Amino acid sequence: MTHRTSGISSRARVLSAGIAAGVLVPLAAAATPAAAATPAAATPQVSCSSAQAGLAGKLKKDITAALKNRKGTVAIGLHDRTTNTTCTLRAGTSFDSASVVKATVLATLLWDAKKSDRYLTDRESDLAYAMITKSDNAATSTLWRQLGTGKIKAFLKEAKMTKTVPGSGGYWGLTRINAADEQKLLALITAKNTVLSDNARAYILKLMGKVIPSQRWGTPAGAPSGVSIHVKNGWLQRATQGWRVHSIGAFKGGGHDYTISVLTHGNSTMNYGVATIQGVAKAIHKDLTPRASAAQRYAPTDAPKEAFVAVPSS
Repeated sequence: MTHRTSGISSRARVLSAGIAAGVLVPLAAAATPAAAATPAAATPQVSCSSAQAGLAGKLKKDITAALKNRKGTVAIGLHDRTTNTTCTLRAGTSFDSASVVKATVLATLLWDAKKSDRYLTDRESDLAYAMITKSDNAATSTLWRQLGTGKIKAFLKEAKMTKTVPGSGGYWGLTRINAADEQKLLALITAKNTVLSDNARAYILKLMGKVIPSQRWGTPAGAPSGVSIHVKNGWLQRATQGWRVHSIGAFKGGGHDYTISVLTHGNSTMNYGVATIQGVAKAIHKDLTPRASAAQRYAPTDAPKEAFVAVPSS
C-alpha cells in the first residue's frame, strides 16, 4: 500500500514527529648542495579552523595526540556550525564503506520518493527501520536492488558527493567513500536544503537516533548528556588493508551543532579500529563541550557489534 507525500510512510511520520613519511636519500658526493637530497614526503597533518579563539589549536593538538602511535590509516571530518569550526585529516582518501553506506541508501530512497511526490510504502519504511537501527543487511540489499546504482549515482550527483562510487555487483559494502563526502551527507541530513525534504531529514535523524545500544559505538564516545546522538557505523575485513572500521555521527545540544566522520582501514582487529575512532571522538567532544564531567559523558558498550557485510572471496 502506498501513501502520498514527499518520501515518508505513515509509520515514518510518527517517528519523525519528533570517520608516508619519506626518507632523505643522499645523492653522490659530487652533487651540488641544492640537489643533495630529496625532501621527505609530508605525513598528513590534522588541519583545523574556527571562529572561536583557541579552539582550532586545541582540537588539532588533542586529535593529533589521540592518534599518536595508532597504526592504520585514519581520515577525519568535523564541522560545528555553532562555532564555524572545521577539522580534516585525509579527507579525500577512499575507503570501502561497509555499513556506513546504509545512511546514503536511506537518503537516496527518500530523495527518490520525493521526486515522485509520494510517501514510502509500509514495506519500505520497515526495511529502512531495520537497515539503520540494527544495520540489517538483507533489508539493505533489498533497497539497493530496488533503487539500482543508477538512482544512487543520481542522488550522489545531486548531493555533490562526487568521489563516492557505488559498489558493483550488488556489493554495496564496497562502495568507495571518503570523509569529505560523508560530511556532505551529514550536512544534508542536519540542515535545511533542496536535496532532502525537512520530513526526510527528520526521519533519517530519528532512525540514526534509535540505533541499538550494541551499535552505538564510535563517534558518540564522550558525547555529553543532553546532546542528541545520531550515528551509523560499519566494519568489514579483507585480505588487504585489514579491518575497515568507520563511524559517522551528528550531535546537537550543549550550545553546539556538529557532525563527525572517522574512517579507518589497516586495523589489525575490529576492536583496534573502534578504539582509534573513539579516542578521536572523545577528544572532539571534550574540546567542544569542556564543562561536562566524565560521569556526564556517553560511554559506549564494551562489546561493540555491527553487521559484517558480504564481500567477494577474492
